[in-house]
Amino acid sequence: MSSPQTVPTLGSPYEKEISRIRSTEDTSPPTENAEKRAQRQPGGPFASSRMAAYLRRFEQQLVEYNLEARGIERVQEHERMSKLTWVSYMQAFLLWVSINLAANNITLGMLGPATYGLSFLDSALCGVFGALVGAIVSSWMATWGPISGIRTMAFGRYSMGWWPSKLIVILNLIQMLGYGLIDCVVGGQILSAVSPHGHMTVAVATFGIQIFHYYERFAFLPQLIVVCILFGMSGTKYDLSTPSTGDARTVAGNRLSFFSLCLSAAITYAPLAADFFVYYPQNTSRTSLFFLSLGGLMTSFTMAFLVGIGLASGITSDPAYSKAFADGAGALIVEGFSPLNGFGKFCAVVVALGLIANTIPPTYSAGVDFQILGRYAEKVPRAIWNAIGVIIYTVCALAGRSNLSDIFTNFLALMGYWVAIWIAIILEDRFIFRARSGYNWHSWNDPSKLPLGISAFIAFLIGWAGAILCMAQVWYIGPLARLVGEYGADMGTYVAFSWTCVVYPPLRYVELRYFGR
Repeated sequence: MSSPQTVPTLGSPYEKEISRIRSTEDTSPPTENAEKRAQRQPGGPFASSRMAAYLRRFEQQLVEYNLEARGIERVQEHERMSKLTWVSYMQAFLLWVSINLAANNITLGMLGPATYGLSFLDSALCGVFGALVGAIVSSWMATWGPISGIRTMAFGRYSMGWWPSKLIVILNLIQMLGYGLIDCVVGGQILSAVSPHGHMTVAVATFGIQIFHYYERFAFLPQLIVVCILFGMSGTKYDLSTPSTGDARTVAGNRLSFFSLCLSAAITYAPLAADFFVYYPQNTSRTSLFFLSLGGLMTSFTMAFLVGIGLASGITSDPAYSKAFADGAGALIVEGFSPLNGFGKFCAVVVALGLIANTIPPTYSAGVDFQILGRYAEKVPRAIWNAIGVIIYTVCALAGRSNLSDIFTNFLALMGYWVAIWIAIILEDRFIFRARSGYNWHSWNDPSKLPLGISAFIAFLIGWAGAILCMAQVWYIGPLARLVGEYGADMGTYVAFSWTCVVYPPLRYVELRYFGR
């Protein structure tokens, strides 16, 4: 097992975690009434005392094999890494590079020229700067992991309240499983036989944060090498001169839509960013963690987007690229390696395997989010929820494997809307209403000490109304979005954010005045 200086650890072999689990075991006498024994368990009666005992034994078995069994419980200060070294900080950078330097972001970059008809330059500027805006938000959210020791969705309870936050959890689950779906589709398009059952993703996401950090520390290296090779082999086919298609208003609308899409790709990490750093000590430098996370996100997004944009720009001028793209975005990646013949196919396999690193974070966080849905769901070990999540997005990927472009443009944009609204509420709650009082981290699981969430819920709905009026999707273009160009302009994220910012403060003031929390 790695030392505390390099990866989060709780002891050897997780003595504190074993103690936590054993403390919940049923030690009541055999003659005690079964109902009373169930009531003695934290959270109230479960489906049956036998099932509860089985789940606790399963959880304890994970711990005894040095695997993380912790669910949504807050990580106390004494349970975290004893100290930080430069390796620990560098881990934050490498983690994000490993996650994002993957084929799904390469295919996302392709949408600029292929779907929106933008030039290489327009696509590159919109993609990189859109990702920058989203990455700033996600990096800021990541800094709350060491401070609170609380998972991101549990942290959201302090702003959304106990019950409205469950809606956010459901939306985040859809988002996490959707990312897994996209990864499966892209990987299947590249090479269906690479990892047909997703064994690596299931293993790392199930076994916990320690193995997750260890895997992501090294996963970036082969991806970095093959992406650089892809740049070199395909660069001569990039079309750097053809302008964006359409009149001025249409081009402006398409630029805004692609900018929004790339922003959504980065900002959707915000609802899980803190999950990966809850084992860092409270004295972790927020500035260092922020900029290292931002650097990791931008390095990976920039490289992936640019190679995807370059590949797609060659579709109109190179018949081989056009034919490959007709078979799918993954086939175009393989075509980019074609000058290398057999070694190029090997590189394509490495690219497909890189999707494992991208699938692990949403799969891991989905298991935690399932537990936040309710006290009964909390009793089910995270490993079981992880397995259920993998089954769900694998089945969905099989059903939607032929519609990758539509999945990308519709799914990512829709997820970006709600995340922007959620972030607006959290930012205003933090800097307006908690600027002096701060947070009581011990009340994260106590509904009586959390906001009612009425103001947040109303503001959330109003924000969604703004998004609906200004969204531009294949299946729906809002009346305000339709005013820009032939295909509309996706302004939903910005309008949703701004409307929420306007209505939340007065609503929250009223809520505090009448309810006191």
